[in-house]
Amino acid sequence: MLELAILGFLKEEPLHGYELKQRLAMLTGHARPVSDGALYPAIARMERKGWLTRRQEPGKAAAPRQVLELTPEGEQELLRRLRTPAEMEISNSSQFVILLAFLKYLGPAEQRLVLVRRLEFLE
Repeated sequence: MLELAILGFLKEEPLHGYELKQRLAMLTGHARPVSDGALYPAIARMERKGWLTRRQEPGKAAAPRQVLELTPEGEQELLRRLRTPAEMEISNSSQFVILLAFLKYLGPAEQRLVLVRRLEFLE
């Protein structure tokens, strides 16, 4: 779930960790906040897999900040996860919301397949 959300937000635009954490909080609500202890290790894992890169840019007030960007491999992983969501992402409402937030990156036919799977689960 966390990796899918990170990939989805970085597809929209490059972000630094704090911005990413804010977006995650807006998506999942404050009921399930993402801790730094979960977010930053996930970012490091994804960077090792080649799904995202990090570049440094000057900070607004003081220290430079690390900006995260999606790689072509990361985009392919995002699309793979959207096309073939895990059963938990279909059946769990909070995880389905995350999947739904980034479904816009699939074409209409692929979106329909995912939504039909959710409907079948609900029925």
